[in-house]
Amino acid sequence: MKTNSLSIVKSVGVLFVAALLGVILLGDRAAADDKSSATTSTTTAATTESSVKQKQTKGGSQLWSENCARCHNMRSPSAYSDAEWDVVMHHMRIRAQLTGEEHKAILEFLK
Repeated sequence: MKTNSLSIVKSVGVLFVAALLGVILLGDRAAADDKSSATTSTTTAATTESSVKQKQTKGGSQLWSENCARCHNMRSPSAYSDAEWDVVMHHMRIRAQLTGEEHKAILEFLK
């Protein structure tokens, strides 16, 4: 009987130590993951803000060539009437995820 009790106590002790180590190790990993994700979020936000500011300083011609040429053969701005460019740019603002300022600058260039 004493042998059984002793082996049960040892088993419980081993399980307790294993559980404690698991909590400690996973706790450190979660803290490290939180720190790295916070850094990534901050870096991503700064990069996005920087690219938005950079795009806002570009002219309509440059924005047109950079954004539209990714998917389309470049056409002369005189290829469509002002009304046709209005319709095209309305659709492409959404599809190309252009900001309001970018949309306005490109449209002014095309007209």
